[in-house]
Amino acid sequence: MTNYIILFLCVLVLLSYLFDITSKYSRIPGVILLIGLGIIIQVIFGTVGFDIPNMKPVLPVIGTLGLILIVMDASLDLKLERRKKRMILKSVTSALLLFVIFVFVLSFAMVKFMGFPLTESLLNVIPLGIISSTIAIPSAINLKPEQKEFIVYESSLSDIIGILLFDFILLNHGSILKGMVTFTFSGLLTILIAVVLTSGLAMLMHRTRYHINYVIIMTSVVMVYVLAKFLFFPALLVVLIFGMALSNNRLAEHTFVERYVDFEKFRNDLESFKKILGELTFLVRSFFFIMFGYYTKVGGLVNPDNVLKGLIIIAVIFLLRWLFFKFILRVPAAPLVFFAPRGLITILLFLSVPAAFKLSVISEEVITLVILLSIVILTIGNMSQRKRIPMPQNTMASEKTGTFPESEKVVDTQ
Repeated sequence: MTNYIILFLCVLVLLSYLFDITSKYSRIPGVILLIGLGIIIQVIFGTVGFDIPNMKPVLPVIGTLGLILIVMDASLDLKLERRKKRMILKSVTSALLLFVIFVFVLSFAMVKFMGFPLTESLLNVIPLGIISSTIAIPSAINLKPEQKEFIVYESSLSDIIGILLFDFILLNHGSILKGMVTFTFSGLLTILIAVVLTSGLAMLMHRTRYHINYVIIMTSVVMVYVLAKFLFFPALLVVLIFGMALSNNRLAEHTFVERYVDFEKFRNDLESFKKILGELTFLVRSFFFIMFGYYTKVGGLVNPDNVLKGLIIIAVIFLLRWLFFKFILRVPAAPLVFFAPRGLITILLFLSVPAAFKLSVISEEVITLVILLSIVILTIGNMSQRKRIPMPQNTMASEKTGTFPESEKVVDTQ
């Protein structure tokens, strides 16, 4: 039996790898194939009467590890450069305002027309407002560099904003003012801890010659994240600051730090760290989505009531997004409007809602439908894109203005 289990796990990893490779050509996100694979395994096992131990309680554990690794991986791609300030500002604005508007609209409808309490409504709606960087960033590979960077910043910040607000509402049972003061204090303390941790781990990565190095660094970040959670601190800030400090190490290159750090060697170490982190993230993400698909209640996905709820939520998400790009940011809506998938963090936060606060109107099946429908829309947007070769003058103009070039040479590869 042991050999069969090992063989089965190996096949799953290879299939996940195959999905990841083919997604670059088919433009179908590997995540939807992983969820589909989990559902197929569920149907096959149910048909042949094969039972496996209930591993659903492990799902939040794997999801949390995946969340930490994904945010760390994404933050290592966040470069702070002056020429990108307009693009960064637009991505921050998009992540924050779209999230706030969506949560306000849906929560208002639930409180005003369905009579649900505000706190419960917010806790159930917030997970649906978060863009999944797990899905959005790998899917943006065919976009222009400026658009891809926008997706990286927007989805990463959406993750962080959503989780911070979720934690704030979940932990704040007193007055809002007191809660904001406490949250601000804990946030500042978390930033201080993150700075100390980053300095120590960066030095460890640079100085240590022992063959086991990167795993210890990742373990330390996960451990500090969990300890921050125990203390009710915004733990994800630790991960974000750690990654961004490493990715923007050039800012410290011509300072007193240069006496102690060989920056050329440090960057080589950082590249090795990113490769290992990327592969570990791939492994954790793969098993999470396969397990999620396996435990999905297939019957609930075709329930007309659930389908209607899912379609309404999707319509609100993408209508608000289209209006925001068209009239507020004033940039071409396509293809960026399609890149708002829901995924791992939506699932993870929904599973974190206490049973006493869960509302029947938003069930696990509705969450699953929203995730699948948002990924389908992303796939359609990806498939509608052609390969583009930006004209040099437009690229230079975009760097100066921080906008996305509209005039470009298009090569149809269809």
